[in-house]
Amino acid sequence: MQKGFTIVLFFSLAVLFSNSLNAQEIIKTFHQNTFGKEKLASLKAKFGKHKTLLADYENQMLIALSYFPELENIKIKFRLKNRETPLATRPAFFSMFRSPKKRTYIITISKKSTLILDTITFKNLRFNAQIGVLGHELSHISDYTKKGFAKIFHIGFIQLFSKNKLDRFEFNTDLDCINHGLGYQLLDWSCNVRESLERKNWLGAVNLSTDQESERYMNPATILEIISKHPLYQENQKMISNCQDLQ
Repeated sequence: MQKGFTIVLFFSLAVLFSNSLNAQEIIKTFHQNTFGKEKLASLKAKFGKHKTLLADYENQMLIALSYFPELENIKIKFRLKNRETPLATRPAFFSMFRSPKKRTYIITISKKSTLILDTITFKNLRFNAQIGVLGHELSHISDYTKKGFAKIFHIGFIQLFSKNKLDRFEFNTDLDCINHGLGYQLLDWSCNVRESLERKNWLGAVNLSTDQESERYMNPATILEIISKHPLYQENQKMISNCQDLQ
């Protein structure tokens, strides 16, 4: 994964400027009280359209959505389920056959997982980290809205049968999250997961038996390296991480 790191990095920056995403201000750490009721109401009016939000996590969802203006008119349903995987995103089954921007997308948040993974379910993450992982899932949806049925089907295929391609797919999704302006939140999530599980690498819920070198999801040091060179983050280069021992 690291061999192509520099090429992927500069490619991702080129995509950033070509898309002109007009993301929100770069903020290192969001707290429950970062925004008042008036600001949150404004975010809901603009970014809450066509969205099924969860009352307990509405603030985190609205903040994350505000960094994805291209999803303003996309139908997204957030739901809670008892699932092993902490979060998962996919198009609703029957909407897969519709045009990408007319689909309904579902983000499933696990409310109860296995004994080991329960420590990193959404409810147990830091507020800022919750926004980071939502940014990762919304990056998936942003990507899906550019893909027809055949390409969506191909993603499902590589998730089942190609570890290397899945590593690249999730790694690039993290890049997209950083490009949208939620790099520090992604960093907080990356730290939060690795601290809770006492692992250097997080390869997903079904890969807990090994701690391989590949970066399916970016490690904190990788995120920091990208942020340090990324134009969006030039004014925020000094980041005090609470998980430097994992870097």
